[in-house]
Amino acid sequence: MTLDTLEELAAYLAGAFDSGDAAVLRGALDVASRAPATAHLAAAAGIPQADLRAAFASGEMDLETTLAVMKVIDLHLPG
Repeated sequence: MTLDTLEELAAYLAGAFDSGDAAVLRGALDVASRAPATAHLAAAAGIPQADLRAAFASGEMDLETTLAVMKVIDLHLPG
């Protein structure tokens, strides 16, 4: 899974959030930390790319980052 587009990444992360399973979400964030589309997500959320990748890799995002990411995910989910 390469997750090259913002829409692909949004759908992937939305599925992980919707699972309600912390282990699934943690794994998805780890994958997202290396995904090419994370650059697009960071830009859309107004977060420096390196900061977003680090937050994803650590699995620890502050509330502001989480809300910014979730807002972008919601806007880019396939309809």
